[in-house]
Amino acid sequence: MPELPEVETVCRGLNQLTFGQTVRGGKVLLPRTLAYPVSTQEFLEQIQNATFGQWQRKGKYLLVPLEDDKGWLGVHLRMTGQLLWVQQDEPLSRHTRLRLFCDRSQELRFVDIRTFGKVWWVPPHTPPETIITGLQKLGPEPFSKAFSLDYFRDKLKGRQRNIKTILLDQSVVAGMGNIYADEALFKSGIRPTTLGKELSQPQIKELRIVMIEVLKTAIKEGGTTFSDFRGVTGINGNYSGIAWVYGRHNQPCRVCGTPIERIKLGGRSSHFCPQCQQ
Repeated sequence: MPELPEVETVCRGLNQLTFGQTVRGGKVLLPRTLAYPVSTQEFLEQIQNATFGQWQRKGKYLLVPLEDDKGWLGVHLRMTGQLLWVQQDEPLSRHTRLRLFCDRSQELRFVDIRTFGKVWWVPPHTPPETIITGLQKLGPEPFSKAFSLDYFRDKLKGRQRNIKTILLDQSVVAGMGNIYADEALFKSGIRPTTLGKELSQPQIKELRIVMIEVLKTAIKEGGTTFSDFRGVTGINGNYSGIAWVYGRHNQPCRVCGTPIERIKLGGRSSHFCPQCQQ
């Protein structure tokens, strides 16, 4: 699933390419892609002649205000969703779910192999979180002042869950995912099976700092492409080439040479170095 760096990469690309673009029409190829409204006709009517403002990222959600009081558009890429800015005569992938036609024969295309991705139209004068209810459950952004050391320490205090599972909880910190949780835990020397309550104060402080550093590095690299992620222009992310542990099962640790191990925690793969993360 695209995580914070991947979604941020898409958000920045959308702002470079689609800001000020007006939707002249559209086509919904898979109706269940629409989370709200469920009527394809209503959706297309409401976004007709809507102009994109500045895209924003909230956790793993993408939001854009539609100018002239036309509401908002919201997108969650889920597992395999891609937002691509292409020419309308670009060959159509069979996994294309939504097309928004703009000027100069360009379009914003939503492609989604697994079909878990969702798109919302939010009516004017309506807070997006009342329609996109997942926004209500998000914790603070990792780059925000709200994600303070005191906040993080309080969230880990007495927790019986392993730290990897805690980091994946979007109500604790928004946008953190499997890849970068593994990376941050490696760089802070913490094994993913460690319980939240077992972390020392210095470990908590270091982990918070490293989480932010890892996410910033991944954004700089355009995110990670292991399977389906692409930027708005279809370009792969580059972080996988410098990953410390994620996706490197049985490969030598970049620090000590010990083979990277992989285990299952909460149904998700977790990668770690048994030597560096004792």
